[in-house]
Amino acid sequence: MKSIALAAALCLTTVAHAEAPAPAKKPLACTAPEFHQFDFWVGDWDVTNPQGKPAGRNRIEAVLDGCAISENWSGASGTTGKSYSAWDAANKRWTQHWVDTDGLVLFLSGAFADGAMRMSGELVDPASGKRSPQRVSWTSNADGTVRQLWESSDDGGRSWTAVFDGLYRRAK
Repeated sequence: MKSIALAAALCLTTVAHAEAPAPAKKPLACTAPEFHQFDFWVGDWDVTNPQGKPAGRNRIEAVLDGCAISENWSGASGTTGKSYSAWDAANKRWTQHWVDTDGLVLFLSGAFADGAMRMSGELVDPASGKRSPQRVSWTSNADGTVRQLWESSDDGGRSWTAVFDGLYRRAK
């Protein structure tokens, strides 16, 4: 008798769970157009310098349901690096946090305009404490390539020197 009662209770529990409505799906948080302004950079890329020589490979992925972009750099010189870029809706700015195997840590922020993402920040020399402004732009070209230009200033922004100038072509 106990086994019949137990079986009946299990059947009722199963039916009750089967009839319960499915929980509502949480809406995706990062659907506003600003979250996708940098999507032109997403992909697998072969990167060359201005002379056309290999500079490295880069895999850029949309992550966290489109809330961020993850970068995985492998330089021809052996340096590897990673970054996360994201639209900061509260401050209405794009941000990027870069870290590489040379010990470089760089925080950038900026905006998308006229087909290009432009961010800036500053590096601090650990030995001297000297601060040097940095600016990086990623330009989406009509042929599907992307140009990344990273510049640094040693005179407070009066003049700029290219640190990295790379042309991204989709990897085959």
